[in-house]
Amino acid sequence: MIFEEKRVNSRKIYEGKILNVRVDTVTAPGGHAHREIVEHNGAVAMVVLTDKDEIIMVRQYRYACGDVVLELPAGKIDKGETDPEKAAVRELKEETGFTASSIKYLGKINPSVGYSEEVIHIYLMTGLTAGDQELDNDEALDVMYVPFQEAWDMAARGELIDAKTIAGIFMAGGQR
Repeated sequence: MIFEEKRVNSRKIYEGKILNVRVDTVTAPGGHAHREIVEHNGAVAMVVLTDKDEIIMVRQYRYACGDVVLELPAGKIDKGETDPEKAAVRELKEETGFTASSIKYLGKINPSVGYSEEVIHIYLMTGLTAGDQELDNDEALDVMYVPFQEAWDMAARGELIDAKTIAGIFMAGGQR
């Protein structure tokens, strides 16, 4: 059976800097149901591959999970930005200092389909030129060079916890 829920009404309960939360009343098989939805402008993640077949990754403390996380360079699409690729180029420069001469769109993921509208666009970036990082004032991260196969193996063994990183590595696997 395929069933599509239809929104009956919606009420915003939180408005923040990077996300909003709303409660929708929807049609359901037994009448009506409530869905709590995170509104998010979207994000980008970059599989940045060096000429030595290394992935440039970043290591940073993530407050929400209370741990240091090894992940792909990534960032949010700012309000008003309509081209995810431009956001990816901007975020790559900010976080790593690199620019890429070749950019290939790998696809998109929805990291939490049960309660979030967030879409993350994933790019493969090669042909790198080094430069200076342009970190935001509240960012602190280490740039790491990880051999592609090692990153793949870490993802396959469950050693990486970030969903966009795992997806990006596997998506890039057949593209390099």
